Amino acid sequence: MTTYDSTTALVVVDVQNDFADPAGSLAVAGAGEVLARANLEIGRALQAGALVVYTQDWHPSSTPHFAKDGGVWPVHCVADTWGAEFHPRLRVEGEVVRKGISGEDGYSGFTMRDPVSGEETPTPLEGMLRERGIRRVVVCGLATDYCVNATVLDARRLGFETVVLVDACAPVNLQPDDGAQALAAMHSAGAELAGESETADPVAGEPEAAEPEATEPAGG
Repeated sequence: MTTYDSTTALVVVDVQNDFADPAGSLAVAGAGEVLARANLEIGRALQAGALVVYTQDWHPSSTPHFAKDGGVWPVHCVADTWGAEFHPRLRVEGEVVRKGISGEDGYSGFTMRDPVSGEETPTPLEGMLRERGIRRVVVCGLATDYCVNATVLDARRLGFETVVLVDACAPVNLQPDDGAQALAAMHSAGAELAGESETADPVAGEPEAAEPEATEPAGG
């Protein structure tokens, strides 16, 4: 079981309707189980006095990030829409870091990238963690092979001890081994891959998300 304390932050990545609900534009298979496990971890973290931070894609309606505007992604997580909202069954009790707010690629919770120029800008996340004396981050959410992966790699690059809750994440797996490759990359970067000792049932009444179309990967 993963432990928490005042120098640890739980980072919950993009558990939003467009990714976590079967009706979402980029629904991820297995999101119901991720939601249930994330809620368990949030409860443990809060009880131990750890910081809980939620990342949230928050895109404008038109951005080079989207295929309709020249990018590669279907429209998702547009600011102030249902798709961008956190899943209603997610326990949200902590800080929120929004990303992609000016049309950037918002894969990592720590950095955003201009999809045209490639210029990177930081989100508030690193500063928030430094100010509170956080040395260790525990990461869960959606999706393993995109935003979770990018967030974990940035956390390691920035020097945070990092734990990935493998069973509280789910991959898109456009290719069958995308999730496994992402986990290998995170491990190679120095992240600890942790399993979940308890069995969490999917959230009551929460149907499994349908498999995404092969041409529509989930992303930031």
